[in-house]
Amino acid sequence: MAVTTTLKQVTIFCDGSSLGNGQVSQRAAAVALLGYKGHWQAFGEYLGRATNQQAEIAAAAVGLEALRQPCQVHVFTDSRYVVETMNGRFRRKTNLPWWERLDRASRQHQVRWEWTRGHVGHLIQEAADKAARSIAAAGHVDETILRDAVDKVGATDDTDIG
Repeated sequence: MAVTTTLKQVTIFCDGSSLGNGQVSQRAAAVALLGYKGHWQAFGEYLGRATNQQAEIAAAAVGLEALRQPCQVHVFTDSRYVVETMNGRFRRKTNLPWWERLDRASRQHQVRWEWTRGHVGHLIQEAADKAARSIAAAGHVDETILRDAVDKVGATDDTDIG
């Protein structure tokens, strides 16, 4: 008798931020907000010197790396670069180590990639954006920033997203 297991359905909103993009003082961070059955967790990483594109790729990887088992994942990002590349419509010409990290992170999951417009007041996307900018500005991951992002999202029902 074959045993079938249903994968958990997880929603990820992710965003990267690079303050001073292309400058010597550049500081970047990546944040992912993971939703499962209306409960949210935030994960972040300070990246140091990284471009906006690299921070966006890293944000998706941070979210997927936080998952402890294979899941069915719906990833929302305001980066068309990430969505189009992961959906096979853009070729990978640069940022290859960053793409390798994202490939490793997504390998065990069933991932659906979706672009969402940034900076238009979407509660969860805005919380991820603000947290990424705050971590980049601080120069390190601050748990208070991540807690604030989750508090802003509250108990949003992730089944109604998308």
